Amino acid sequence: MIAAAGSGSGKTTVTTALLKAFLLEGKNVAAYKCGPDYIDPMFHSEVIKIPSRNIDTFILGENNVKYVVGKNSLSMDISVVEGVMGYYDGTGIGTNGSSYEIARLLGCPVVLVLNCEGMAISVCAVIEGFKNFREESNIKGVILNNISEGMYRYYKNIIETNIQVKVYGYMNRLDDCKLESRHLGLVTAQEIGNLQSIVNTLGENASRTIDIKGLNELAQTAPVIEYEDPVIERKDEVNIGIAYDKSFCFYYRDSLEVLEKMGANLIYFSPMSDKKLPDNLSGLIFGGGYPELYMDDLSNNKSMLEDIKEKISSGIPTFAECGGYMYLLDSFKEDGNEYELAGVCEGQSYMTNRLNNFGYVTLTADKDNLMCKKGDKINGHEFHYSTSTNLGDAFTATKPESEKTWKCIVADDTKFMGYPHLHFLGNIDFARNFMETAISYQKGHIK
Repeated sequence: MIAAAGSGSGKTTVTTALLKAFLLEGKNVAAYKCGPDYIDPMFHSEVIKIPSRNIDTFILGENNVKYVVGKNSLSMDISVVEGVMGYYDGTGIGTNGSSYEIARLLGCPVVLVLNCEGMAISVCAVIEGFKNFREESNIKGVILNNISEGMYRYYKNIIETNIQVKVYGYMNRLDDCKLESRHLGLVTAQEIGNLQSIVNTLGENASRTIDIKGLNELAQTAPVIEYEDPVIERKDEVNIGIAYDKSFCFYYRDSLEVLEKMGANLIYFSPMSDKKLPDNLSGLIFGGGYPELYMDDLSNNKSMLEDIKEKISSGIPTFAECGGYMYLLDSFKEDGNEYELAGVCEGQSYMTNRLNNFGYVTLTADKDNLMCKKGDKINGHEFHYSTSTNLGDAFTATKPESEKTWKCIVADDTKFMGYPHLHFLGNIDFARNFMETAISYQKGHIK
C-alpha cells in the first residue's frame, strides 16, 4: 500500500509512477484505491490497461474488500493499493474505513509517501509517530517526494540512522508531470491530452530513483487473502444501457460486474454525441461525472433528451446517481444561463461554492421502490458541489457516527434518482431488484 500523512502528498503521482515502473520491469500489475474516489482509479487504469478497483469497508464490507482484491490479484505478479487521505483517517473521529484498517484487513505492507520540506531530523518524529500510533501499523518504509538527489541522500542518512524504517527512494519535483485538479479532485484521465507522456516520464523517473526491486520483495511478504465469494444469482439475459462519455464516467467496475454476473449485457451510449438510445434496452443507468462542464452539448442534443424521456415515461427501469440524476431533471442553471435537460423529474440543479452533504451516508428506504422495500438500507457516499430544487424524499440519509439526517432520492417502482453514489456489491439485493424489474419490462409486464 502507498499511503501518506494527508491529502495532497502526491500519493496518486507516486502510485502512477510505480505502476508504470513495475510494468517496465515486465510485471503483471493490479491496482486498487482505498475509499470511494472515482478519479484516481482512472489514472491507474490508464497505466495498467485493466480496471483499477475501489476497496472500501464502509460501502462494501470487509469480506467483499478481500474478495475484490483476492480474485483480481490471483494471476498478477504484484498488486499496488493507493491509500486515501491520511493513513489513519476514517469516518468520524476514528479509524473505521481508513487506509490503516484496509492494510490490516489485507495484511499488506505499507510505504508512506512523505514530503520533507521544512524539516530536518523532525522527519523521523513524523515517521515514528505514524509507525507507532496504532498496533500493527504495517508501515515498513517511506518514499520521499519532491526532493533532489542531494537532499534525498541527506534525508536517507538521517532517517536510517535514527529509526528502523527503510527508505525506498524518492521522486524528483517534476513540474511538467503534475496531475491537475478541480472541485471534485483531480481532473479525469481522459481530459489530459499528454497523459501517456506524463506516465512514461513518471515511470522512467521512478525506475531510476526508487528501489523497485526492493518494493517488489516487500510486496511478496503479504499473506494470501482468504475470502468467501458473494452469492450472485444468475437471472435472464437483458440489455442495460450505460450512459458513458466525458460527462458521465463515474462507475465502479465491480458494481457493473454484479449486473453482468446476473445476466446483464451492458451497452454503452453517449448522451453527448449519440442521437438516440441503443435499441432493445430493458434498463438504463446514468452514473456521475461532470455534466456541468458539458451542458451545451448535453442540452443541445434534443433527440437524445426526447428519446430518454419517452423511454423512461414508458416504464423502463432507470437508476441515476449524482451527475446522472442532474441530467434527468428539468434543467441546470449557471451564471444566468438555463440549460433544458431531460425533464424526467421536476427540478433544477445549480452549482454552489461548497460541498453538499459530503461523505459517507447510510440510506434507509421510506417507501417501496425500484431498488428495495421500505426499511431496507444501503451504504453509499455523496461528493458534489451542486444541489437541486428537488432532492427527493424516498429515502432518509444518515451520516455515520452522527445525528445528521436528510431526505433524498426521487424513486418509485421504475425509477431511482438522486445524489448518493452506490455500489451494488455493497447490497446485491439492490442489483437483483433492478434486474428483475428490467426482466419484467423486457417481457412487456411494465407499461
